[in-house]
Amino acid sequence: MFALTKSMSYHLCSHDVDMRKGIYSLYQLVKTDMKRNPLSGEVFLFVSKNRTTIKILHWEHDGFILYQKKLEKGTFEIPRFNTSSGQYEMKWNTFVLMMEGVCIHSAQYRKRLNIDLMR
Repeated sequence: MFALTKSMSYHLCSHDVDMRKGIYSLYQLVKTDMKRNPLSGEVFLFVSKNRTTIKILHWEHDGFILYQKKLEKGTFEIPRFNTSSGQYEMKWNTFVLMMEGVCIHSAQYRKRLNIDLMR
């Protein structure tokens, strides 16, 4: 099924990417540049130099899904780099804001109860 959900982990490549790259070139970037496992079920995001195109790579059970969004006007805002982890790992909420064109840096999240039921 084609779906991206809140339960998934989202990771943004730390540098701009040539949008001519396909699944297997992006797979290699995940392994070498991002130091992550492309088959983990995590979601990997790649943004073009001019920030008008984004590709999203996701392994789903038996194959890769490659999503692509090309903006006709405007650009994608890139979240801040997490210096402690050395990654651009983002929450579902940040991913949705980024895709919808909302200013991530000025968005303020309200406190919510978050009970981890997986314990």
